[in-house]
Amino acid sequence: MLDLIIKDGKTIHEQPIEIGILNGIIVEVAPVVDQEAKEIISVNQRYLSAGWIDSHVHCYEKMSLYYDFPDQIGWTKGVTTVVDAGSTGENNIREFYEMLKQSRTNVLALMNISKDGIVHQDELADLSKINEENNLTRLAELPEFIIGIKVRMSRTVVGENDIIPLHMAKALQYKANHLPLMVHIGSAPPKLEHILTLLEPGDIVTHCYNGKPNGILDEHGAIKACAWDAYRRGVLFDIGHGSDSFNFRVGSKAVAEGLICQTISTDIYHRNRENGPVYDLATTLEKGLAIGLSLADVIKMVTENPAKQFHLKDRGYLAVDQRADLTIFDVQATKEVLYDSNGNTVELSQKIVPIATVIGGKYYQL
Repeated sequence: MLDLIIKDGKTIHEQPIEIGILNGIIVEVAPVVDQEAKEIISVNQRYLSAGWIDSHVHCYEKMSLYYDFPDQIGWTKGVTTVVDAGSTGENNIREFYEMLKQSRTNVLALMNISKDGIVHQDELADLSKINEENNLTRLAELPEFIIGIKVRMSRTVVGENDIIPLHMAKALQYKANHLPLMVHIGSAPPKLEHILTLLEPGDIVTHCYNGKPNGILDEHGAIKACAWDAYRRGVLFDIGHGSDSFNFRVGSKAVAEGLICQTISTDIYHRNRENGPVYDLATTLEKGLAIGLSLADVIKMVTENPAKQFHLKDRGYLAVDQRADLTIFDVQATKEVLYDSNGNTVELSQKIVPIATVIGGKYYQL
């Protein structure tokens, strides 16, 4: 007998789907699951996907600069897994890990190469805060929790150090079995072309559609050659919306010309959740629709793609032997205005509404 069957769902391709769950694992995926179960829940022809993964958030509650609470940006918003992107470093990431045992939402982390993470805006201005030996020790201690490395490469963060912290991050990456590396881009220096030249296939550029002069568009509004070169070499692009890092014009231009992000993430923390323009992952997915992506595209960008880029083999797909992490959602017609990080607007015609989440086989109505 199964623990739970989710019945009467549909895929993003409008095909019927039901899910059988036992001991927190998916054991059957079919148009109809015809077994007995302790609990059977109908989702009444709502969309059913693998659990959404927000691959760039900030949710270390003890921080004062960028922080939030995992369950307020997680399961209550249709998100089953969040990846904290560099809030903590080797000096405080273990405490972060221990705190998360109380969270219902799955939380994974990218470790900042600076020892205390983002305690201050300029965490990479003092290179003495980067200790490779300590970083390697912490990565070895928490391999199931720390799934990658984070380095923020913009002028306000690196101070006078320009590209040096990225060289240090790459050196650490090589010694850590080539863990995924996420690189924040922003104001220069360092220049975008200098950053992208150092990146390799599988490295992740976050804030890829920002509207800053050091972004992917040149002064004439064309996509820079260095961005195309990195994209074609297999460098991965992530939206990482944030308070100041997503622009409709840049995103629409990139999508129209084929420089399409692999992942959609929020870069959420309490202020841009409470006051906007981010609010939650569903709203960010709607902005993906607004720049020309399809519903199938945006759902893949928060399920299969982040699971693949962070080597998460137990989630991201509706398949047997995957974790029973699911998102049930609806798509409704609407007329609603959305804002990007620079105050530009679009009128939304479709609204994505999370209805319920399943985490580890447990069903939670929103």
